Amino acid sequence: MSVIDQNTRRRRGTGLIALDPDAAFDGYTLFAPLTGTGEVYLIDLRGAVVHQWNLPYRPGRHARILPGGVLAYNGVMPGQPALFPMWHKYRGGVMLQAAPDGTVIREHRDPLQHHDAHHYDDGRLLYTALEPLRGAQAAAVRGGVAGSEPDGTVWADTIKEVGTDGAVTWTWRAADHLDRDEYALHPDYSREHWPLINSVSPLADGNILASLRSVSAVVVISRATGEILWRTEPGAVSQQHCPTELPGGNLLVFDNGVFRPGWDVPFSRVIEIERGSGKITWEYHDPAREAFFAPFMGSAQRLPNGNTLVTDSPCGRLFEVTGDGLVCWEYVVPYFGAYRESEVQRLFPAEPNAVFRSYRYSADELPWLTRGALS
Repeated sequence: MSVIDQNTRRRRGTGLIALDPDAAFDGYTLFAPLTGTGEVYLIDLRGAVVHQWNLPYRPGRHARILPGGVLAYNGVMPGQPALFPMWHKYRGGVMLQAAPDGTVIREHRDPLQHHDAHHYDDGRLLYTALEPLRGAQAAAVRGGVAGSEPDGTVWADTIKEVGTDGAVTWTWRAADHLDRDEYALHPDYSREHWPLINSVSPLADGNILASLRSVSAVVVISRATGEILWRTEPGAVSQQHCPTELPGGNLLVFDNGVFRPGWDVPFSRVIEIERGSGKITWEYHDPAREAFFAPFMGSAQRLPNGNTLVTDSPCGRLFEVTGDGLVCWEYVVPYFGAYRESEVQRLFPAEPNAVFRSYRYSADELPWLTRGALS
């Protein structure tokens, strides 16, 4: 047995890596290790755990805090079959809200939910799910690796909104509204899932913002008609994640950079896009571009002081940068573990410390914490 830890990420060090307390936004950072069993951690700027939830399902991607301090959490529904090899990697199925002590307040289930679920403040849900396309409908999907559909099925995205009673109040189908040529899969992607929506959220104007990873597009969907009202220009983003609307209407996007046109070295970046013109108005990438590259997952959150919290998801690396692009806080998640499903273990045999997203909250957003109501 080797005397040296063969896990590269763990060997390079975990926990608090760097802190400039005068520049960082003072608050608490929330994250859920993807290979955990339902642990959600809240840490302070120095990396100390100040609160922990222990929920009954492993993460179906991520958690966040709602106004008033309630935890919104997406978990993996137990005992579901693998629709295709990657399905166990990013499926969810259980969308719940929990009190600080872990008591489940409400729960909604959909075995076809994956990646993202936006919890409204009033208990409603907006989330991504799947439906099967077969025969001529599957064949109509363009791009991807020929013949890579499992059993001839292309699993296509849908978006659903449900009320507090679980009744569906709004739906959208990629198969109904996306032009097959304009939204073709990248030629190196499997045809098992199209167009792979990894993020969905409501906009201030009532329409829907979505990230279509496998076709490298961020889109705005009309809530009234389902049509695409706006999209990023082809080549602007590459396999992106987590677009969010900023005050004033600009969009903040984690741009992964896989297959980025015109570049021979892959790198990730965070960009701010002006919707009206489509122009990039702000960008962060590491000064050594290749030093920051997340080929999958990732998120960015604009903080109240103008800084940006970045989640380098595969590495479990959370860091904060100023508007000038200077790192002022860095933390590496110290919780490692293996995926449990054999299909995912074959694809990801190492023990990762990955997290899908992280969020920073001020003390005012955690009233129960400041009252000392810790479990």
